[in-house]
Amino acid sequence: MTQATTHVQSDSGVRVAVRRRRKKLTFDKVSFMAVFLGLPLVIYLVFVISPFVQAIYYSMTSWSGFDNSMPFVGLDNYVKLFNDSIFMISVRNSIVLAIFLPVVTVILALVLATLVTIGGSSRGQIKGLKGAGFYRIVSFFPYVIPAVVIGIIWSQIYDPSSGLLNGFLTGIGLGGFESFPWLGDARTAMIASMVVIVWGFVGFYMILFIAAIKGIPAETFEAARIDGAGRFRTATTITIPLIRDNIQTAYVYMGILALDAFVYMSVLNSGGGPENSTLVMSQKLFTTAFSKGQFGLACAMGVVLAAITLIFSALVFLVNRITGGSQDVSE
Repeated sequence: MTQATTHVQSDSGVRVAVRRRRKKLTFDKVSFMAVFLGLPLVIYLVFVISPFVQAIYYSMTSWSGFDNSMPFVGLDNYVKLFNDSIFMISVRNSIVLAIFLPVVTVILALVLATLVTIGGSSRGQIKGLKGAGFYRIVSFFPYVIPAVVIGIIWSQIYDPSSGLLNGFLTGIGLGGFESFPWLGDARTAMIASMVVIVWGFVGFYMILFIAAIKGIPAETFEAARIDGAGRFRTATTITIPLIRDNIQTAYVYMGILALDAFVYMSVLNSGGGPENSTLVMSQKLFTTAFSKGQFGLACAMGVVLAAITLIFSALVFLVNRITGGSQDVSE
């Protein structure tokens, strides 16, 4: 009985000592929290949260952007937006980009990454295609070119009279494409613009997936090969599940870029394209603010764009969670 009492007392004494050590704040702890927690939090609040809150307030005013007068109009700007047919076209175009661009870019990047890492000979050591290093450099090269330059290059390629694309197509006997306006036809303007964006980013995401695939032990692929799994089976049952988080990250970032796409669309079709077929929300926002001087209305567009972006990201995470993305693959 005495030993049990002594043991309980010693345990309680240890807990009290541990609790005291936890409560005791030293200069090192305080300085660490201030520098690595407090400072980033302050920067985030000042440069991210504060401008967003200000934008929400400005969106409920009729501020012109060039004076101090900010008459409060409540939700009138939002009512005006959703009754604006051109703005709704820009919303539709942005959503179309957010649906198709991430899918196409991520799939192409995955295919290319698989080929240059584990798509080589089915015998011997697991390796990529011959000359994989060269393919990596060539694929990544467009990403280092500024977006404006990419837009100008492809504008020349799509040029109806002297463009490389029409010249090539007519050269192989497709006379119907002579002087065809790829960016001036409502049927092809959006697709042509999407090709440019995919070309500019597929190399970056390919490198991202290559790094992720390199992190998978080679023994895993060797075991799959011994079991008779082909390249497609290996990619779908081993590679993709093991780099699922990387794919999710790439999909979210590519979707956010697609919802913006301001630079590419402005260079390729500064006026929004034929019948506003390539007009995106960021273009409409820019012209509303700086051409029409309606900053309050433009802020409302920005809030809508931010809301759509958050919804898109939430849906991606939700789908990933529902389909088992948060589970450990080893299970």
